[in-house]
Amino acid sequence: MTNASQTDPLLGRLIDGRYQVRSRIARGGMATVYLATDLRLERRVALKVMHSHLADDTNFKTRFVQEARSTARLAHPNVVNVFDQGQDDDMAYLVMEYLPGITLRDLLRDYGKLTPEQTIDIMESVLAGLAAAHRAGIVHRDLKPENVLLADDGRIKLGDFGLARAAANATGTGQALLGTIAYLSPELVTRGIADTRSDIYAIGIMIYEMLTGEQPFQGEQPMQIAYQHANDSVPKPSLKNPLVPPQLDDLVLWATSRDPEERPADARALLEKLYEVERTIHGAQPDGELDATRVISPTANDTQATTVLAPAAAALVPSYAAAATTQFAGPAAQVRSEATATDAVGKLASVSRHRRSRGWWLFAALMLVAGLASGTGWYFGAGPGALVAVPSLREKTAQDAASALQNVDLVAKQSPVYSCEVPEGHVAGARPSAGRLVHKGSTVTLDVSRGHQPNTIPPLGGLSLEAAKQAITGAKSLVGTTVDNQFSSKVANGAVISATKATDDQDITGGGAFTQCDTVNLVVSVGPVPDVVGKPLAEAQAELAKAKLSFGQGQQKYDDNVPKGSVIAQAPANSGPVRPGDTILLDVSNGPQLFNVPDVTGMTPADAKQALEKAGFTVTVPDTFSGLPIGVFADGMIVVSKETPDANSKQRKGTNISLTLGLKG
Repeated sequence: MTNASQTDPLLGRLIDGRYQVRSRIARGGMATVYLATDLRLERRVALKVMHSHLADDTNFKTRFVQEARSTARLAHPNVVNVFDQGQDDDMAYLVMEYLPGITLRDLLRDYGKLTPEQTIDIMESVLAGLAAAHRAGIVHRDLKPENVLLADDGRIKLGDFGLARAAANATGTGQALLGTIAYLSPELVTRGIADTRSDIYAIGIMIYEMLTGEQPFQGEQPMQIAYQHANDSVPKPSLKNPLVPPQLDDLVLWATSRDPEERPADARALLEKLYEVERTIHGAQPDGELDATRVISPTANDTQATTVLAPAAAALVPSYAAAATTQFAGPAAQVRSEATATDAVGKLASVSRHRRSRGWWLFAALMLVAGLASGTGWYFGAGPGALVAVPSLREKTAQDAASALQNVDLVAKQSPVYSCEVPEGHVAGARPSAGRLVHKGSTVTLDVSRGHQPNTIPPLGGLSLEAAKQAITGAKSLVGTTVDNQFSSKVANGAVISATKATDDQDITGGGAFTQCDTVNLVVSVGPVPDVVGKPLAEAQAELAKAKLSFGQGQQKYDDNVPKGSVIAQAPANSGPVRPGDTILLDVSNGPQLFNVPDVTGMTPADAKQALEKAGFTVTVPDTFSGLPIGVFADGMIVVSKETPDANSKQRKGTNISLTLGLKG
């Protein structure tokens, strides 16, 4: 398989003189997203680059720029931030907030389906971000699990506003059918119309998928799925997953109603109902019906509000039909009719007076209701019942975090914790987490770091590697990612030679005080360095290579005891411990050194002996000559006539030379 780094020309490129492209994150139908470094601000960013084959398409380029403008209008903790937008040559790009983590699609792919509690937690953040978009007049139009980002630090954000439009323009017809087919609303499929309620439909499909692990409408062709969206109603999730509570069933059916008028008006309305469902599931309130919410929050064209008020109004208005009825049936009947008419007039007058008195009570009741509504609106809009987002507090000092909470009318409560990543006195986390919506005056618990937790580590020297690792992890500390191997003649193969702290190289081989977050680096013995002295060079080199050691040429020396071509001595190339891969220098023997035997023919025995001994040889002089002691011929000028070994031959130093004597002639 060809590596992406070998085929993507943008990797390593500097965009617009500022953004250094590092690696590719994802590729979509409209653009590719890269991890880049903003060299000016020294931070990691996500760089979204439009495909080159779309650069000449004005519509695509307009949508691409529209994403930057749409997202830049939003400032919400649950929406991915856009930092910059520009063009480098013919390449349009966006610079966005980089969030290491996964998408909701990745989560569903790994776990199949989620629990109702997990679904509610994720959807609260998604709807909070979408509510901010709807409040700003923006319709997303491409909501799907791929566009919900789950960051490693717990943040949940909504991204990819590439198809977003202003709400006022999104309801027009004649536009191309855009967005993923599995999440398109019926009005988008049939008429090409999209508004905030189209986003709500997509949210309903996503909730169904999260609860059941599959989409409600499936087919081999996109047209089959589109037909089902236009003509079929989404079933209850509990038909696929019996563990889904009825409140979430009702929520999904409300959000995915085929008639847009019967859905929530926007994400804020659905979010408020989701909070109510959450409280109901946890037993905070009795079960309720979603129809009540629809009546309380009617859309602009909804007449149900009048329908609801009609029974109460009817109770306050008397019926005049019986009092106003007159009949004429002859004179007698006319007399009765007049009497009846007189009674009717009296009754009408009485009813009129009663109606006026009731009118004052009705007016007072209406004023009371208006006051209650105004007070309720204040309570939930600006008063203690208003919802605010928990700010991001991680790694702030405890004092700064408390001030940040006070600024949004929240109360801070500190809870000390040990932390491996966050310095002492700084916030390691918050509960509820950043981005969650809570009521004003709520308490947010700050987990304030106490630094690393003190610990004691046992002696590690001499233990096997596995035993040392178990001792370290048992003390809730970390083993270094790289274990250093070293040759040792004193420690057995596979046993720990030494252990040090990764932070300051402190020797802790014998154990001692430690902290749970520190990392331990281990040095493990691989046995002694092979002894190759006296072995032929080729054999010595093979043995060192087998031990994963390199070999280098040392000195070549004469040696009387080591054969030529064999190793005289070995030594590490560098001072210090020997590790696999190090070089061992080998001194090789040239064999014994030979010297010329000087020619001493014609010398006296004494002079010959002196010359040979000076050359490094030992000398044997005969005691007799022709059966007589040599001393007898001292005055006769006895001379050397022959020597053994022969003169001018090469012999080792110390070789014994025997002289042959004769008379000077």
